[in-house]
Amino acid sequence: MFALVDGNNFYVSCERVFRPALNGRPVIVLSNNDGCAIARSNEAKALGIKMGAPWFQIRHFADSHGLVALSANFTLYGDMSDRMMSLAAGLGPEQEIYSIDESFIGLSGVRGDLARRAFRVRQRILQWLSIPTCIGIGQTKTLAKLANHIAKSAERKPGSYPAELAQVCNLAALPQHLVEDLLRRTEVGEIWGVGRRIGLQLQDVGVQTALDLARMDPAMVRRRWSVVLERTVLELQGTACMQLEHAPPPKQQIACTRSFGTPVTTLPPLIEAVSVFASRAAQKLRAQESVTGNILVFAHTSPFRPGPRFSKSIIVPLRRPTSDTTLITQAAIDGLRKIYEPGFSLIKAGVMLLDLSAAAHHQGELALDQDTRRDSNKLMSAMDAVNVRFGRGSLVLGSTGLDDYSRAWSMRQERKTPHYTTRLADIPLVRA
Repeated sequence: MFALVDGNNFYVSCERVFRPALNGRPVIVLSNNDGCAIARSNEAKALGIKMGAPWFQIRHFADSHGLVALSANFTLYGDMSDRMMSLAAGLGPEQEIYSIDESFIGLSGVRGDLARRAFRVRQRILQWLSIPTCIGIGQTKTLAKLANHIAKSAERKPGSYPAELAQVCNLAALPQHLVEDLLRRTEVGEIWGVGRRIGLQLQDVGVQTALDLARMDPAMVRRRWSVVLERTVLELQGTACMQLEHAPPPKQQIACTRSFGTPVTTLPPLIEAVSVFASRAAQKLRAQESVTGNILVFAHTSPFRPGPRFSKSIIVPLRRPTSDTTLITQAAIDGLRKIYEPGFSLIKAGVMLLDLSAAAHHQGELALDQDTRRDSNKLMSAMDAVNVRFGRGSLVLGSTGLDDYSRAWSMRQERKTPHYTTRLADIPLVRA
């Protein structure tokens, strides 16, 4: 048995915790550089605002309907996520944090009324954090994900599903005929693991609902589509094919890319940006205990703005695999200098770490510089520890520039709220 705990409209809910006046109002959270909507309150959804809608196309709602648009505050969302996940873990003995707002809970060995237990956990999260959640329970992870979808839809769209399934839905406790009715009400594209392209292909052959998909022959699905879709069909039929991942598998590539708040036209600020991206990528690399053998760096102009076009990238091979921020950053800067050309208004750049492998496989190699590498590892560990304790960017390389506020290329976040839970100066004050 599995449960999926999901924070409703999570980014918006985090903002409402510290600004209760936003409750009941249409609210959206914007992406980097305040570009498009990446989270929407139910009130904003009711206005017809779609996920990914560009801000310039929907900003008129601010005047006509009181829409509130906020810049993304990922520091706040990450901290609130950690708090929510610690409370969600009380639902069962095992937990897989699937995303910033979703967590799978293993319910093996948990006795009693699972729905009642889920309601208590949901109420605790709401009382302690003011974050509304929905919880889905099923025999497989796919069914738990479907149950969560039903719980959210029943709450947000009255009539779409039975009202008694709102907030918490336990498919395993329902009679088979009711489960089939719920599957019949669910479009096939809403099923976890069925993408847009596969969904259209299924509809073309008459598979319109989740029930249609659940009744397909898994072997035929594998032959015609893939083993991934076969696994989805088996999970809908009640056969668990996916277990909890207690630790995410190491990434095969690590990328750090950003669009600039204002176009970059000279080399120095571009070097600052690439240095920041390389440093962050290197820290992620060390976190999964890997090393990289090749660095890709790129930069390009906007395809939507007038003026000359520029788009180039280069792969810089390293002398030996490493996770050292200084070596990775220097390689990225060297590559950037080779592809850079003056006379262009660059709007985006990035760094990708390629050819990743486990750091343990390279220990003890090349004894000639073993002492130097040991000192480097100590330096990187100390650097990571400082940034974890005092916040990202507390200790950086000189090539990254002075601070976020002096960087001409920094993201545009004109509507960003304070770091209420992670910065002492931003802690809200209550005066009697």
